[in-house]
Amino acid sequence: MTRRPREMRFFGGFFVFPGGAVKKDDWSTEMLSRCYGLSPGAAQQILGNQLGPELSFAHWVAGIRELFEEAGILLSVLEDGEPVDMNNEERKTRLAQKRAALVGGATSFPELLKSERLCCDVGRPVYFYHRITPEHFPVRFDTRFFLARMPADQSPLVRSEEVAETLWVKPVRALEEFRSGSLSLAPPTLTVLESLLAFDSWQSFSTKYRLR
Repeated sequence: MTRRPREMRFFGGFFVFPGGAVKKDDWSTEMLSRCYGLSPGAAQQILGNQLGPELSFAHWVAGIRELFEEAGILLSVLEDGEPVDMNNEERKTRLAQKRAALVGGATSFPELLKSERLCCDVGRPVYFYHRITPEHFPVRFDTRFFLARMPADQSPLVRSEEVAETLWVKPVRALEEFRSGSLSLAPPTLTVLESLLAFDSWQSFSTKYRLR
């Protein structure tokens, strides 16, 4: 999870999962050509046919993009679908610079991927949970949560432009700290953590969802 800077109007100071808004560029022709592992039609089916195929697909892209922007984790493969060597120091340096350019608006996500000959690994994140804020809340949002296995050769940033602090913690520990008052959690984050208590490992989660 990441802690939002306290000066942010929306959930400032709270711990949340990396994420943000779906953008139109997330389902552009250029972006679709830079994706691997899932089709728009399949994404539409997974989300229950509530949205069009391109907009459904964009939720996976947005999740991958926001994870990279906020935490520096890039779920990607080479253009032929083979794994990426993220231990390559030259690539790590380039991606760090290009991530900063992406956050600053100097480049786009498909441009960044093309420059590195990479594709979004949209087959990796798994759709897990849908939350719509109840009507009585003054600020409302409609969001979907995804889970993915952390790449073995990557580590989350300690902080970034939109992140004051990064916390890597088991759900049970996060809930204990929330109940003791030492951890501020946004309501959707709290609900997802409670749902994750049903699984004691990635293996038990993947058994139910048949993941890779």
